[in-house]
Amino acid sequence: MIILGIDPGIAIVGYGVIEYNGFSMKLIDYGAIYTPAKMWVPERLDILFESMGKLMERFTPDEVAFEELFFYNNAKTAIDVAQARGVCVMAAYRQNRKIFEYTPLQVKQAVTGYGRAEKRQVQLMVKTILNLPDIPKPDDAADAVAVAICHAQTINYRNTRKY
Repeated sequence: MIILGIDPGIAIVGYGVIEYNGFSMKLIDYGAIYTPAKMWVPERLDILFESMGKLMERFTPDEVAFEELFFYNNAKTAIDVAQARGVCVMAAYRQNRKIFEYTPLQVKQAVTGYGRAEKRQVQLMVKTILNLPDIPKPDDAADAVAVAICHAQTINYRNTRKY
């Protein structure tokens, strides 16, 4: 099974692709989609939609796991990130992919065993679980790989919200 993990954002969307066979996980690829800060938001959303579609075509994931948004103090940032996340979800939906979502706490719990783990702890566990020489960069990509690992580790517990 191919799992695509997504860490949504308006400036950077991290992605991580793993292969999971029920017993082990193997990293296939990871990276990030970037949008220019000074660009009009609808143009940025269009870049994200098109780029997500290309990821779906390139990796043909069986399932796509998204990290849910956490609370932002800045309402404008929250709205922009929510729009970006919605566009990414729509791109996966349009490709007929099974979609799942996990809270940051669920991701940290699945990857480190502790729901309040620090970002660095999560990154080190991603490296360890997948037996990688280095932590995936940028941080958004490492976070997306963690989302994919979370999905693989909770795949038998289909009580997560699914679209």
